[in-house]
Amino acid sequence: MDVEKLTELLEELSRIRGKHTELISLYLPANYNITKATEMISQEIALTRNVKSKTVRKNVLDALGKILQYLKQLKELPENGLVIFCGNVGEEGRSEIRLWAIEPPQPLKVKLYWCDQVFNLEPLKEITKVRKEFGILCLDSQSADFAYIAGKSLIRKRHVSSLVPGKTRAGGQSAVRFARVRENLLTSFLKNVAELAGKYFLEEEPNLKGIIVSGPGPIKEKLVREFFNEELKRKVVGIVDTSYTEEQGLKETIERGKELLKETELARERELLKSFFQHLAKGDDMVVYGEEDTIRAIELGAVELCLISKGYQNKEKLESICKEKKVDYEVISEDFDEGIQFKNLGGIGGILRFRID
Repeated sequence: MDVEKLTELLEELSRIRGKHTELISLYLPANYNITKATEMISQEIALTRNVKSKTVRKNVLDALGKILQYLKQLKELPENGLVIFCGNVGEEGRSEIRLWAIEPPQPLKVKLYWCDQVFNLEPLKEITKVRKEFGILCLDSQSADFAYIAGKSLIRKRHVSSLVPGKTRAGGQSAVRFARVRENLLTSFLKNVAELAGKYFLEEEPNLKGIIVSGPGPIKEKLVREFFNEELKRKVVGIVDTSYTEEQGLKETIERGKELLKETELARERELLKSFFQHLAKGDDMVVYGEEDTIRAIELGAVELCLISKGYQNKEKLESICKEKKVDYEVISEDFDEGIQFKNLGGIGGILRFRID
């Protein structure tokens, strides 16, 4: 399920309230054994038979039975894991057991069984907040797919289909008229794709490091050249040829664009460290380094951007603090001279928005 649809579904699920503790949330992580999952639900069924309340017992058993039936239809879990929400959503006095099954847009790490008056949505909400680094737009004349790269994960945002017919002319229709109609439909489609690119890659995610445009044929070049505005054009770090579109095309884009992404990432990191070391050389107190001083500056709200070496011992701790305090941060690799120099300085620092004592 792509991020946009997942966000909409989470909003819908957040409005559901159970009459009793009878709404089940089940999170099964990537690579989890399907047999273990069915065994776990069977154990929960046995335990639920001891619940005193007849109404609660019946509704929870019905929900667990529906989950078990669903799991038994699967040969294995989806690649990214599986999340199931199930329970009685009927009005007072009426039973209506509904089940939602979701494959997350990136690998799920948490395993959880939860029964409450509301669904436990937090692990999925965290996924929708994941730090997105690059945008991908893979298209041909028939469709366009928007996605993000977040760490090692591909997060699909949206699929858009076009009304552009194939190049074969319909019987009885003049070739000239058919070509004109097709060109008008293609123009309309590309305008829409460019507008959506602006929405997803500029408005919703203004901090993306860049955009890769990909796909088979010359449509992608035409899109960038004729329909992207100047701001979008500046964001494009490369145009990649692929044999496919849709999900296979997105994965092919990442594979073929690895070196492009690496060079773009290193260039960005070099610029950030250049700014950091320039402030350090000036002694203008607009940077901070060392774990204690950096955390203090974050807590004071003085850090504009936190820099963390990839191999820093307390990397996860600092990332967690940055997320909690809503401070932007950048993980710096050690694959170039400036990155090694930063690591030798301690591997943690920040560029400040104002001086602190």
